[in-house]
Amino acid sequence: MPSADAYDPKSVAGKTVEPSERAQVLVIGAGRAGLTAALAAAQSGLSAVVVDENPVSYATMGEDVPLHYGQGMSAASRNGNAAMEAFVASEPLIEQAFESGVDLRLRTACWGLYSPGPGAAWLPGTVAGLTDGERSWLIGAEHVIVAAGRRDIGLAFPGWDKPGVMGATAARMLAARYGALEPRRVVLLGTTAEALEAALAIQAAGGEVVAVVEQATAPVGPADLVAAVVEGGAELLLGHVVREVLGASVEAALVSAVDVDGRAVGEERRIPCDGVVLGVGAVPVIDLLDALGCATAFQPERGGYAPVVGPDQRTSIRNVFAVGDCAGIWAAKSRDLAVADAEARRAVAAILGDRGGAGVEAAPHAVIPEAPAYDIEAYRLGWVRASVVEARGEPPVCQCEDVTARELVEVRPPRYLGWTQERRNDRSLRALLGEGLPHPDQVKRLTRAGMGPCQGRRCREQVACLLALQSGERLANVPLASHRAPVRPIPLASAGQLPEAPAQAEHWDSWFGMHAQWTPFWETPARYTVATGRGSGPVASE
Repeated sequence: MPSADAYDPKSVAGKTVEPSERAQVLVIGAGRAGLTAALAAAQSGLSAVVVDENPVSYATMGEDVPLHYGQGMSAASRNGNAAMEAFVASEPLIEQAFESGVDLRLRTACWGLYSPGPGAAWLPGTVAGLTDGERSWLIGAEHVIVAAGRRDIGLAFPGWDKPGVMGATAARMLAARYGALEPRRVVLLGTTAEALEAALAIQAAGGEVVAVVEQATAPVGPADLVAAVVEGGAELLLGHVVREVLGASVEAALVSAVDVDGRAVGEERRIPCDGVVLGVGAVPVIDLLDALGCATAFQPERGGYAPVVGPDQRTSIRNVFAVGDCAGIWAAKSRDLAVADAEARRAVAAILGDRGGAGVEAAPHAVIPEAPAYDIEAYRLGWVRASVVEARGEPPVCQCEDVTARELVEVRPPRYLGWTQERRNDRSLRALLGEGLPHPDQVKRLTRAGMGPCQGRRCREQVACLLALQSGERLANVPLASHRAPVRPIPLASAGQLPEAPAQAEHWDSWFGMHAQWTPFWETPARYTVATGRGSGPVASE
């Protein structure tokens, strides 16, 4: 390896960042799959560090991170100690992990994952960025198992931005793990297995599911789950959508039937409730994996965009594995925890094999996801067509940046720019975005849809569906909107604590290329322009 003197002093080459700590196995996520992986690693003699951002604070829930809580959490979630106790008590494997010597860190989020590559050859191996809300630091890991779970697809309709409209996974988390679900009478949208499991959890926690609203003409989830929810008192409304939510917070939902094109027909019906739960689809949380550069693909049998994994749960980056819901979601897996357990054990067995140890023969056989019982592309497009495209008025698809469906597909500039002159005659996506498939990243840069604090968690899939409907492309052909670190909001004060090599800090001002910033005021012209500004030459540290 060349000496440090051989590198450009202003580049990152030769300036290795040293992590604050190291681990043989880093597990991201303390759900069932993550804890099973950590236990298997510890029992095999490997040091395992497990991080999980839960239980997140009330303030973080208010930003709909990491799930779409929709202000549906009760005052009980404000008590941090009680939330921690409830979270630990809800998962027996947490206690087993502590007893087995696993280094388990709750309320610790992983905001970035990095591996050496063409653009980061200077890294000393795989490195993860962690934060506990007060400080940020780096941890080096020989092997990484990502068990980041799942999240829900958002769905816009008038009033979906009101307190009490929330995702099914968040509702289930609040009801079953925290005991802090505020709404007591809810309307559920969707009949996926994950939505129905959430409905049963709400009913088990003493809540009432007054109606299950499904835009399709038949339920798409397992029949026994549908029957169980109905037996619990829910009314099943097929071929219906929520047209509007009434009240400052949720007081009632207006529902109506829709035709095959998603248009409302017949009279609207008012259903009193204090919560609306979105269960139209759950997707793997692949933020870290995609930002890292792991191969991903639209895989209907895995719930949409998911990492491409081998039989041993290995991603395209050899020492990084994906297990649990972040590796794929399907009905049998959602209902049987043993499927995720087996994924975790296969990943650990592969790690032991890589290290020349035993355990490979004990790995459970890979489970091939069954083909979905319904067309998830058509199902999700049907919901967006009936709820968003045919909505009364123009509800915001991106709540953070207040971008509507029309503004999105017409690629209109943000309203705060005061844009009033429209001189484009051709408003097709091809004319606006160029040849090729419409890319959500283009729309994001031009309209700001997806740039808010929730980082697109509520609008990402809706944007893709709208682009597919507008362009006539298959949903599977719409590219994945890119993820970038930090995948969790972190304060600048916390991010500024990350270490850097002294030689790198010495030339930090060169990185920005803002030469005029370092020009003495007595040398700055009275009228400064970019054309007359100094664009080259040494800067302060040189």
